[in-house]
Amino acid sequence: MATRSRGKEGSDDRLFGDPNMQSKMREAIKDISYLLSRGFSEKSSVALVGNRYKLNNRQQRAVQGMSEAAHKLEKRAATCLLPNQLTEKEVYLDGFNVLIMLESALSGAYLFKGLDGCYRDLSSVHGTYKKVKQTPEAIQLIANFLQENKVKKATWIFDKPVSNSGRLKTMLREFTEEHNYHWEIILENNPDKYIAESGHIAISSDAWILDNSKAWCNMIRHIVDEHVPQKNVLESE
Repeated sequence: MATRSRGKEGSDDRLFGDPNMQSKMREAIKDISYLLSRGFSEKSSVALVGNRYKLNNRQQRAVQGMSEAAHKLEKRAATCLLPNQLTEKEVYLDGFNVLIMLESALSGAYLFKGLDGCYRDLSSVHGTYKKVKQTPEAIQLIANFLQENKVKKATWIFDKPVSNSGRLKTMLREFTEEHNYHWEIILENNPDKYIAESGHIAISSDAWILDNSKAWCNMIRHIVDEHVPQKNVLESE
């Protein structure tokens, strides 16, 4: 039984919970998004603005995920589907993205709401995935969402090189067999490209996937807003 969580780091309340700091970060998001809209690179924009507002690395990573160029926001809005539009459709889930995001939300970690409406966090697998206390609940919440919205088939795509992805695949396969869900679990070397080129609806908050997929659904935001009452969210505006 996993005992660890994906909760807040010790300094997160100071970095993200203080109203003055939140205001400063929102100004940074406006500046970064302006530069991106003008064609500046993401790396240089984040570095320039981060230095101006004296944001540390963790704060810069947060505002980077919350900022975006105007033309990309318009495209994402045009291709975003509501949950009730998933009926009898096939969806491809960005496995580590959605699972870790929901684990983080359930753990009380800070979530960062981007200008595109997606929640993002600061967790990552760092080459290996480790199950946490909230993993079973996160999987069940995703399963409930897919069932409630009558999704025809869900295909989970995980990064094959990540350690323990095989164990996670086995766990999900046992879960789907137990509940008779129409799930498929695939391990891929390049899951982002695989999802974007599948032609099916993407379930992710990864910016590259959203920009390169035919359509997508903001599943995690819907689940978190409806089923995670105790959450820490930093709004982008």
